[in-house]
Amino acid sequence: MRFRPCIDIHNGKVKQIVGGSLKDQGDRAAENFVSEMDGAYYADFYKKDGLKGGHIILLNPASSPYYEATKQQALLALGAYPGGFQLGGGITPDNAKAFLDAGASHVIVTSYVFRDGKISTDNLRRMLDCVGKEHLVLDLSCRKKDGAYYVVTDRWQKFTETKVTADTLEWLRDSCAEFLIHAVDVEGKASGIEVPLVELLADMDNFPCTYAGGVGSFEDLARLKQAGRGKVDVTIGSALDLFGGKMPYREVLEYIKKAAD
Repeated sequence: MRFRPCIDIHNGKVKQIVGGSLKDQGDRAAENFVSEMDGAYYADFYKKDGLKGGHIILLNPASSPYYEATKQQALLALGAYPGGFQLGGGITPDNAKAFLDAGASHVIVTSYVFRDGKISTDNLRRMLDCVGKEHLVLDLSCRKKDGAYYVVTDRWQKFTETKVTADTLEWLRDSCAEFLIHAVDVEGKASGIEVPLVELLADMDNFPCTYAGGVGSFEDLARLKQAGRGKVDVTIGSALDLFGGKMPYREVLEYIKKAAD
């Protein structure tokens, strides 16, 4: 289990939000924290601790009047820590290469690959042709419906027909370098993790998976370690003291370091 940092950017600001509250109309979201510091500040902060494999997420669509400001914050972060972060949010073959050239280690993709509620194998192939498997992270962020986890797209607002199952993970693992999964129903709430989802990820052998959503205490981290059998990496946002939460960042790093030993 490793700690994967995050820099979420919305309306040109580094923020922590409640994931399920994000709305493109009016560029609205329930905010847990809005930083006065820019993306470069946080990237440099994580760089000093030698943390790699985190993600920068652009939370505005390209059609938003805030998109360019959000993009600029992302580019500042990439420039401060080249190779240190993956980047997601509106990624297509048209812009993926530019973000890699700007310093992203990988691009993170959901909506381009999941079109009209289904996996588009043609679009997946286009992404692979553009950036290569080694630079592609598939984001299978999901919400629960009728007892199953379904991939959601368009900044977590639209349900697809694709369930996050062992078969889905096994099918897609040959088309990417790793998986990122936000448990959207608990994202930003710091109220507990989705244990069944973590257990599902833990069944993946020798494949990197990062879970994000709901961690709000060291008890949650202990549950994640147990459910993930030490194999599932974790992202914590709103719960960290860096973002106004109650979990001391340094203590989190120390806990995860000991858990990995």
